[in-house]
Amino acid sequence: MAVSRNWKALSHVSTLGPLRVAIVGAGPAGIYAADILSKAGVDVSIDLFERLPAPFGLVRYGVAPDHPRIKQIIVALHKILERGDIRLLANVDYGTDITLAELRRYYDAVIFSTGAIRDAALPIPGIDLEGSYGAADFVSWYDGHPDVPRTWPLEAREVAVLGAGNVALDVARILAKHADDLLPTDVPGNVYEILKRSPVTDVHVFARRGPAQVKFSPLELRELGHVPDVDVLVYPEDFDFDEGSMSAIHSSNQTKQVVKTLTDWTLKEPEDCTASRRIHLHFLHRPAEVLGEDGHVVGLRTERTVLTGDGSVTGTGEFHDWPVQAVYRAVGYFGSPLPDLPFDHAAGVITNREGRVVDPGGEHLAAVYTTGWIKRGPVGLIGHTKSDASETIKHLVEDVTDADGGVVLTAPERDPGAIVDALRARGVRPVEWSAWELLDAHERNLGAPHGRERIKVVPREEMVAIELGETVGG
Repeated sequence: MAVSRNWKALSHVSTLGPLRVAIVGAGPAGIYAADILSKAGVDVSIDLFERLPAPFGLVRYGVAPDHPRIKQIIVALHKILERGDIRLLANVDYGTDITLAELRRYYDAVIFSTGAIRDAALPIPGIDLEGSYGAADFVSWYDGHPDVPRTWPLEAREVAVLGAGNVALDVARILAKHADDLLPTDVPGNVYEILKRSPVTDVHVFARRGPAQVKFSPLELRELGHVPDVDVLVYPEDFDFDEGSMSAIHSSNQTKQVVKTLTDWTLKEPEDCTASRRIHLHFLHRPAEVLGEDGHVVGLRTERTVLTGDGSVTGTGEFHDWPVQAVYRAVGYFGSPLPDLPFDHAAGVITNREGRVVDPGGEHLAAVYTTGWIKRGPVGLIGHTKSDASETIKHLVEDVTDADGGVVLTAPERDPGAIVDALRARGVRPVEWSAWELLDAHERNLGAPHGRERIKVVPREEMVAIELGETVGG
């Protein structure tokens, strides 16, 4: 698709009305970008598009239900959107319901903040066997994402989780935790019922490097030790520290806390471990192969690794087979390409330079920007998206400001109602903030009789019907 790359040379320049900006993706990255732009000293009208019927992205659909502290970020995001100066248009799918060319017709600039929701690949033999899953899919299921099936095959007694970050801990904890202990959370009813029937007894988490190299946050790791009727087991033979490890411990208080917690767990006496379920943390084990029989997972083969001095590892040729009936890979998230946008398939991000989207020749795709994980990859915590958004907004404001300090307006269609009319004419039903508040109230009402803050509504059709004030059957 041809889009002019010279902002100043674009036709349809107008001096009427505020700068109109569309942000595609209503997760933390998109909402932070909207908030920062609204305070940038520019007269601006912002529309926030979201593919799902509900806003808040990763915080609603990517944070484990038993992490209410992290979910409190929604409170801050809610306050931004309830101000009324940023218009939410949810239930609108970019690339299906609207194109880049159409967005450029209605908006002077477009920011993409669609995140990264796919599982990163782990190219080892057997990874595609039945019983081998991506952590991102599992997280979406237990968080009630409307695009995933409402069932999940929890049939394994022994499970392997591959990864050394907080997502691996979340997956292990949800698998091992007794379902009744999730009842105070917003866990959907279908998820609770399936977790209740899970036969799991042992969850094994495998990290290829040592205790000083894991990416667990200290708080999440400590919380693992307080799950009722679940023992956390760590093995002294999996502990080793090289020069790089010691340097990391001395230079990072977070690493020091993680190593201390793990070390304390190695001192547990066997007779004190009486829980009905166990989480085993294994270090210096590289996943080598998922073992199968008749197409199903029956085990995991790992190779013992050794530290090489700088915190990295190498294989020893010593292998161990673990009897497990399911494997979850939590080795990272990966972005998805978007129609009409340049994409770096190796990094899983929209091709950009400090938030300005650039074509294969390195030229800025005029008026098109990006922020969040789809800009820089799935690294960092949710709060890191604020600085990310600040960089993008800084460049956007620079680009739309002329030499006299005025704002150059380029969208030919400037009526704010035109985009909604166009969507409705093609059968798309945008969900605005007032409609989301109906669903929000409905979920809270579902939870109230049970002493819960809310119970999530999962099916997309039911969500949209409630938000638009329609009667929900059955």
